Amino acid sequence: MNLTLPDWLALFLHFSVDSLLAVGGAISAAPEMHRFLVQEHHWLDDATFANSITVAQAAPGPNVLFVAVMGLNVGLVASGGLLSGWQALVYGLMAALVCTMGMLLPSSVLTLVITNWAHHNRELTAVKAFKAGVAPIVVGLLVSTGYVLNSHYNHWSHDWPLWLVAAISALLVWKTQIHLLWLLASGAILGALGLLQA
Repeated sequence: MNLTLPDWLALFLHFSVDSLLAVGGAISAAPEMHRFLVQEHHWLDDATFANSITVAQAAPGPNVLFVAVMGLNVGLVASGGLLSGWQALVYGLMAALVCTMGMLLPSSVLTLVITNWAHHNRELTAVKAFKAGVAPIVVGLLVSTGYVLNSHYNHWSHDWPLWLVAAISALLVWKTQIHLLWLLASGAILGALGLLQA
């Protein structure tokens, strides 16, 4: 199942649109990427989609790295996998480049233009209202991303301690001045002690 020219174009255009919707960072567009790659085109399965994000988030580097990993996986799957030879790797790298450029180009240009304009007009009521109104959108996008990434595990009743810790962490971030790194360290300690398991 090789990608056709319309498939390549659809991949680039879809990630370009996702780029403009990714208000909370690239990860906030993950639910739409999941719909497009997994549900609509079946280029990836749920596990590969989630693993692409997990591997990229665990690696050092920018948050948007998961887009390249997804593209690589789309190209590999479309070309028959790594066992198909070096051509499959080239195909995967091309898909990674298409997805990454689609994700980076539009948002970078828009950010450059809007940031310059907003800096010069920061006292306008519309600019202040936009900054205040975008925060709940970002939170909603991030919650939907968490839901999509965890939905294929289907262990909601088993994972209630994780949800409890997530809710407590969100409440602490919202109501206190505690630094996020302390919460991350606390979660790591709870995991290392075996009190929380994903």
